[in-house]
Amino acid sequence: MKKAFYIGILLLALFEIVNVYFIMPMPRSQQINSIDLAYFLYSYRWIFRGIFGILILLGLYPVLTSRRPWLPLIAAMPVAIIVYMFNFKMTADRMFLPPEQLLFKSRGENTLSDSSVVVVVSNLLEAKAYPIRYIQYHHQVRDTIAGKAIMVTYCNVCRTGRVFEPVIEERIENFRLVGMDHFNAMFEDETTKSWWRQATGEAIAGPRKGKFLTEIESSQYTLGKFFLLYPFGKVMQAEARSKENYDTLGRFEKGKSKSNLTRTDTSSWNDKSWVVGIQLNDLSKAYDWNELKAKRVIHDNIDHTPISVALASDNQTFIALERNHNEEFTIRNDSLVSMSRRIDFAGRSKDGSQVKLIKSYQEFWHSWKQFHPRTYVHQ
Repeated sequence: MKKAFYIGILLLALFEIVNVYFIMPMPRSQQINSIDLAYFLYSYRWIFRGIFGILILLGLYPVLTSRRPWLPLIAAMPVAIIVYMFNFKMTADRMFLPPEQLLFKSRGENTLSDSSVVVVVSNLLEAKAYPIRYIQYHHQVRDTIAGKAIMVTYCNVCRTGRVFEPVIEERIENFRLVGMDHFNAMFEDETTKSWWRQATGEAIAGPRKGKFLTEIESSQYTLGKFFLLYPFGKVMQAEARSKENYDTLGRFEKGKSKSNLTRTDTSSWNDKSWVVGIQLNDLSKAYDWNELKAKRVIHDNIDHTPISVALASDNQTFIALERNHNEEFTIRNDSLVSMSRRIDFAGRSKDGSQVKLIKSYQEFWHSWKQFHPRTYVHQ
């Protein structure tokens, strides 16, 4: 029966490692299609732990009454450390905490630099900016816009900012960060424990598999451009308890992060190169950020729809919109100007009308091609 004790602690240690391996950025773990296995192990973790616990108990008395009762204690110590680290230190929701309270300030009250990059959500009544240097740590920020619940998300390993309506089956749902799949943040809903992909808002495992969260239109600006376009807008402030975890110098947002997971490749079409990804109807297309910086405006057609992608002088604010056939824009004073109209980077014409914007995202190339495997590439 002594063997049962040692087999039990060995299997428990291996299980705890494997249980975390598939949903955290460990060697090769994010390159394989293991989501179903990962979800199975995680969902039945207490059954596995119970089985291994029974083995440990069956052999506990024989090993404690043996001639070397100290040996099982020594053997159990590293296992206890593994169990503690993989359940209380290395879990995603303990490493990256959502903010407890949100504080927003107007331009006159704010001290954050104008060059800070923000994810923007707006409507006719309200405009809010969420600095990437904050939300890349939190991964999700729960808020409201004009009384409507929103979930602002960001994954810095994919460079993906997405905003969703956290409503499923007409009920507001709570989510926690549970790990990642193919380097993209993954959330677990409170009600069914299903896992949801941040880049697409799709449930990829669990009872709600195949369902999608409703995405809310968002934009990426610099803070200076945000306040220029929305003088009444407000920007999220740093949370005191999380300050030591923030990228206060904005290295990531400027492409200067040194981490292998979050670094930027300044050349084109490498895994960590920046692209603008566009989804229009059932087609998706990627545009090279370096080309956009050089040209400032790219004119193209997607699914027979004429579109334009434009980049402002701050090299961070961008927009994608539908244009008229044969219409071409140039950039003047950070406005898109054609023969017939002038449009700002919020998509508003000078006459007050709103042009049709297209969902567009700044993203690492490895992320866009992973979650849009049939994407076209603009050449």
